[in-house]
Amino acid sequence: MTIRYPNGKLYTPHTSVQKTEKKSKSKDLSFSNRGKTLEDEINEANDYYIKRRLAIIHKKPVPVQIVKVEYPSRSAAVIREAYFRTPSTTDYNGVWNGHYIDFDAKETASKTSFPLKNIHEHQMSHMQQVTEQNGVAFIIVRFSAFERYFIVPYEVLEKAWQAMENGNRKSIPFSTIVEEAYEIPTGYYPRIDYLPIIQQLIDAKCCGFESEEKK
Repeated sequence: MTIRYPNGKLYTPHTSVQKTEKKSKSKDLSFSNRGKTLEDEINEANDYYIKRRLAIIHKKPVPVQIVKVEYPSRSAAVIREAYFRTPSTTDYNGVWNGHYIDFDAKETASKTSFPLKNIHEHQMSHMQQVTEQNGVAFIIVRFSAFERYFIVPYEVLEKAWQAMENGNRKSIPFSTIVEEAYEIPTGYYPRIDYLPIIQQLIDAKCCGFESEEKK
């Protein structure tokens, strides 16, 4: 099925990249996690939170307008072409402990940096609006080469984005991610229990000493 953005540009799913990366790294993963994408792992964590009444966080549905359908038989319909009705914002949102949570999931095979091309301008604008309303906006990044996960606050992204627009580098160095973001330790179930790390981010913002509290 062909899916296009509102401007007509062809949509290429991230899952194909993720599967390629996961296949090349499969020997380094535990059996229970083999073949899972970052989205799978976040969905697993969200199911865990909902079942235990810890948080309500869901993947956002994306409105799609179907423009071409074929009917190979009376009982079957095959969608051949569709368009996103509006530009996507972020992947996930919900409520936890009185806080509005809004974030996107990104993955990179790079060992040295996180490319800013993985983020769209309208996503940055959306996260800015969330932050202005005292919501908690960030991205979860997986560096697949290391199997390391980080919560990168909007403020870190915004600083790098502004530097890029001023003609500086178009990525965030891995060293900066380690220093300024919040690493999510991996476990068994859920593999990435990210709520305690969000609490670190919230505490740091409230107390005004983010650099000390992040670790």
